[in-house]
Amino acid sequence: MGRHNFKKLKIWQEGMVLVNETYKMKGEFPDIEKFNLVSQLIRCAVSIPSNIAEGTSKSTNKHFNKYIEDSLGSSFEWETQLIVALNQKYISKEKFELLEHKIQQLQKMISRFQDGLK
Repeated sequence: MGRHNFKKLKIWQEGMVLVNETYKMKGEFPDIEKFNLVSQLIRCAVSIPSNIAEGTSKSTNKHFNKYIEDSLGSSFEWETQLIVALNQKYISKEKFELLEHKIQQLQKMISRFQDGLK
């Protein structure tokens, strides 16, 4: 397996867009959530491209795949937290729908990338 340049991977780039969107969204939450849901959303968002980047350092596709799986798992965790934010009325329905679409597109991209590793 030739190592990937993670910065050139579309899934990493889109993960970084999600990180930026998450940081922008944090101002919409009440202060009580700063160290709870906001912190968790940020950790999950950062975990997505971070796992992709770390996986590119691995010497086999099998090992790389484990990090891609972790990245995908973080994306589903982030989506769940987004649903919580909507249910608590911390974000608007419009914001939710926009971000839900972004995360679902990223999940599809990561899954397709993962299929290519097998």
